[in-house]
Amino acid sequence: MTSVARRLPTVLRPPQAQNIGGFDVEKLRRDFPILKQKIRGRRLVYLDNAATSQKPQAVIDAISHYYERDNSNVHRGVHYLSERATEEFENARQTVQRFINAASASEIIFTRGTTEGINLVAQTYGRTHVGPGDEILVTALEHHSNIVPWQLLRDEKGAKLRVAPVNDSGELLLEEFEKLLSPRTNIVAVTHISNAIGTVIPLRQIIEMAHRRNVPVLVDGAQAVPHLTVDVQALDCDFYTFSSHKLYGPTGMGVLYGKSALLDAMPPYQGGGDMISSVTFEKTTYNKLPYKFEAGTPHVAGAIGLGAAIDYVNALGIENLAAHEHDLLAYATEKVSALPGIRVIGTAKEKAAVLSFVLDGVHPHDVGTILDQEGIAIRTGHHCAQPVMQRFEVPATARASFALYNTREEVDVLVEGLQRVQEVFA
Repeated sequence: MTSVARRLPTVLRPPQAQNIGGFDVEKLRRDFPILKQKIRGRRLVYLDNAATSQKPQAVIDAISHYYERDNSNVHRGVHYLSERATEEFENARQTVQRFINAASASEIIFTRGTTEGINLVAQTYGRTHVGPGDEILVTALEHHSNIVPWQLLRDEKGAKLRVAPVNDSGELLLEEFEKLLSPRTNIVAVTHISNAIGTVIPLRQIIEMAHRRNVPVLVDGAQAVPHLTVDVQALDCDFYTFSSHKLYGPTGMGVLYGKSALLDAMPPYQGGGDMISSVTFEKTTYNKLPYKFEAGTPHVAGAIGLGAAIDYVNALGIENLAAHEHDLLAYATEKVSALPGIRVIGTAKEKAAVLSFVLDGVHPHDVGTILDQEGIAIRTGHHCAQPVMQRFEVPATARASFALYNTREEVDVLVEGLQRVQEVFA
C-alpha cells in the first residue's frame, strides 16, 4: 500500500497522557474532517455509528491517491498503472486476512457489503445443500439482511426457518437454541452483535453446538468488527461477513470470509469477467479462489480504502477502542436511564456500543427530529430489525451508537437534548 494509505493516526501518546481507551480522543477527532462542522449552528454530535461510521483523513487520502495516481482496472492489464492498482488491491485483501486471522488471503472475498455476503452464501451453499423439509436456524436478534435471504431460500426449496428466542434483556436463550438444532438443520446464520439493541451473542458456544452436529455457521459481523477482536480461526466459524462503512471505511465495500474447502465446493454466485478461467460457447471453467466469486470490475478504491481503515484501527488498537466505547456505553446507560419516562430496550450483560430506548408518550421519530435541531444525530425507527421491535412490543426505538471519536461530553449533550424533548412534549 502507499505511504498515504498507511498513515497512522496522529493521536497516539505515552500511557501517562492517554485517556480511557489508550488515546487522546479530542486529538483523534481531528483526523475526522466531518466532525469539524456545525449542524444548525451547533457542534455536530454524531451518534449514528451503528448505521455508518465517519471516515478518517487517512482513508479519504488513500481513496483520493488511488484515483489521482493509480486509477486502472486490476488483474487484466500489463501496463504500469494496472500493475500498481492490482498490487494495492491485493495488499488490501491481505490486510483483511490478517485483521480477522483468516488462514489464507484466498478465503477473503470482496463484496458490496454484509448483505451481499449473506446472499452469496444463501444462493450458493444454501441452494446446493438445503432441500425440502430442511431447516435454517437464525435468532430473534437478526437484521433483515440475515432473515430475508434465508426466507427466499426457504420458499424456493420448501425448507423451514427456525428462530431461537431471546429473554426480556435481549440475551439469546442458549438452551432453546440448542433444542432447535435438529437432524434437519442445514445451516445456522447468526448475528455477532445486534444492531438494534447491542447484545453480544455467545458465538463460541453457538458454533460448538452447531459443529457437534456438523452444521456450518455463518456469522453476520457487521456490528462486531469495529468494536472487538475477530479471529475467524479461533471462532472456527464457516463464514463471516462484514461491511467496510461501519469500520471507518468507504461504502459499497464488504468482505465475506469462508473456509477454503467450503468455498471451493460452492458454485459461482455471478457470471462475468474475472471469475472465469476460460470461456467457449460450449463450456466455461471458473477461476480459482477468491476470484471465482468476484465477477466484473471490483470496487478497487473501496478495497484500498478498507485497507487504510483497518490500518488506522490497528494503529489505535482494537482493545483500546473497545475499552473507550465500553466506558461511553456504561456512562450513557446510567445518564439516560436516570431520566424520567425513559426505558432502555436491551439490557444484556454483554453489550457493545448501542443504546436503544423509548420515551413515554413520544414517538422515536419525534425524538430524532428534535435532537437534530440540537445538532445531535441518532437513528430512529426499527433499525432494519422489525422482529426485534415486535419481541419488545415497541414500534420503534431511538438509538444512540458510539464510536472511537465520541466523548462523555457528547453523551451529556445527548442527555440535555432528551430533556429538551421532554420539555417540548410535557
